[in-house]
Amino acid sequence: MHGRRGVMIESMARSLRGAVLLLLLAALGGCGLAAAPCRITSAALKIIPYVGHSAAQTTDACAAAIDP
Repeated sequence: MHGRRGVMIESMARSLRGAVLLLLLAALGGCGLAAAPCRITSAALKIIPYVGHSAAQTTDACAAAIDP
C-alpha cells in the first residue's frame, strides 16, 4: 500500500510541476521570454554581496531594452 501512495504522490507532483511550468511560460510570453535570460542572470548577480547590484545593472538594462 505504501508503494501505491508513493506513485500517487509522484504523479501529483509531476502534474503540479507541469502546471507551474505552463503558467511560467504563459507569463513570459512574447518579449518576456526573450528577456528571461537577462532577468535570470541579473537575479543571480544580485546575490553576490557588495558588488552584485552594481554588476547587475547591465543585465537589468538588457532586460529593460527587450521588455520595457
